[in-house]
Order: sequence, then structure tokens, then C-alpha cells
Amino acid sequence: MHDYSNTTALVTGASKGLGEAYAHELARRGANLVLVARSAGALHALAERIQAAHHVSVHVIAADLSDRRSPQAVVDELKRLGLEVDLLVNNAGLGAVGPFLSRPLEPNLQSVEVNVAALMGLVHLVGAGMLERGRGGIINVASTAAFQPMPYQASYAATKAFVLSFTEALTEELRGTGLRVMAAHPGATDTGFFSGTTASMDPKADTPASVAANTLDDFARGRSVSYPGRACNRAATWASRLLPRGTVAGITGGLNRRAGFHDVSDVGSATS
Repeated sequence: MHDYSNTTALVTGASKGLGEAYAHELARRGANLVLVARSAGALHALAERIQAAHHVSVHVIAADLSDRRSPQAVVDELKRLGLEVDLLVNNAGLGAVGPFLSRPLEPNLQSVEVNVAALMGLVHLVGAGMLERGRGGIINVASTAAFQPMPYQASYAATKAFVLSFTEALTEELRGTGLRVMAAHPGATDTGFFSGTTASMDPKADTPASVAANTLDDFARGRSVSYPGRACNRAATWASRLLPRGTVAGITGGLNRRAGFHDVSDVGSATS
């Protein structure tokens, strides 16, 4: 079993939602933290709460991960602070909601930058040091959305499909190196993902705290994939492997229409 105590974990998207839950759960298990998100104020407030509750070291790096230069800026700050990261938790995520062609393009592009480019950049830059040291871990937070096309969340599901494929490939590449990579696939989680939109979250959504704890339990057990939510979330991914892709797109499109995603009124994106 992996022991988190006295290690250093970097969590992206740490200022709220699932990222905040990962930060609290890692600290509860004895890990020192590096918290990364756009809002320095929110990060410092969270750092104070965690330090008071768990007596671990917490560093804050404010970075806008939709900026292509941000992964290098994060790594430069780690070097300035003299920190080596033992566990990278790529949690930050953005998702555009609504019909692709009738909604603004920019939130979709930002989703690609955060969910794909920033994740890949941090894996490359932070993971290179881990590989050189012959130890370390990376958790890439994908989604059950990764397993099928999702009309009205088209770019979001596509970015998570990238995370799924990318992480599976790295898992095999890094076999036997001492560096472990795991993909986590939460289902609906009560993170306020649709805050600021007219879309609504599944009332039966998992709690961020339970998803974070289950994810870290699975990584500690040495797993390469985690389904940290309700069992039905994992079962829902089986259909995309058994049915024709067009059929799956029709089913998910119908579900999202019933959820109101086809007629969403919002600022253009949602944040995990």
C-alpha cells in the first residue's frame, strides 16, 4: 500500500470542488501540499485551513492553466521553492455546456487548454523529474464522460477521452520504472460544476469528499484506473464498449436534452 505521509503532492484546480477535497484528504493522510489554481486569495485561505487542521506544509502557486505557458511557470516556481513533487494530481477542469455551434467558441478552447494541454504539460515537466528519481505518482482526473461522445458537452467529453487514452498509454510506457500513473473516472459529483448556468447536477451526485478518498485509496492499492463514485457510474461506461457509437451518442444526447443542456443559458462554461 502506498503511504502518503511525509510526501509532497501537487493538486491543480485546488481552490474549490473536487480539488479542494483532494487537498483536504491528502493532508489528512499526512501529505504536504502544493496547491495550484487561478485564485491566489482562495488558495491562501484554503492553505490556512488545512495547516490549522492537519499541521502539514502547504505552498500556494497561483496559475491560470488556460495559459499555455503555465505548466513551465509552475515548475519554475517549484524549483524556486526547492520542492520535489512525489504525487501530481491533475484535477483542474473546464467544460463548455450547450449546443456547440450556437454557443461561444472560447470556452471550448479554454477547456482544451486546461483539460488537455496543461495536463499534458505538467505530466511531462513534473513527470520527467519523477522518472529520473525512479519514483513518483501521477493521478489524471478524467471522467465517466471519457467513454462516450456527449452531445451538448461535446468538447468536454472529447477532452476527457484524451485523458483516458493518454493515461492508459503512459501506464504501459512507464511499467517497471517506479513511476505510476492512474486515471480516475468520477461520475456526477456535487462540485458546483454547473454553477452560473441553467443546467443542473444529478441530485444523486457523489460528494467530493467520498470521490477524493476513494481515488486515493485506489492509488494506494496500486491500481491504474479508479472509478471512485457509485457502482452505477462504472456500469454506465460499459454501454459504449458494447453498442455502436452512433447509438451511444443518441442515448447520451437524449439524457442531456432531458437535463436541459440543449437549451442552456450561461456564461459559456462550467468548472470542476
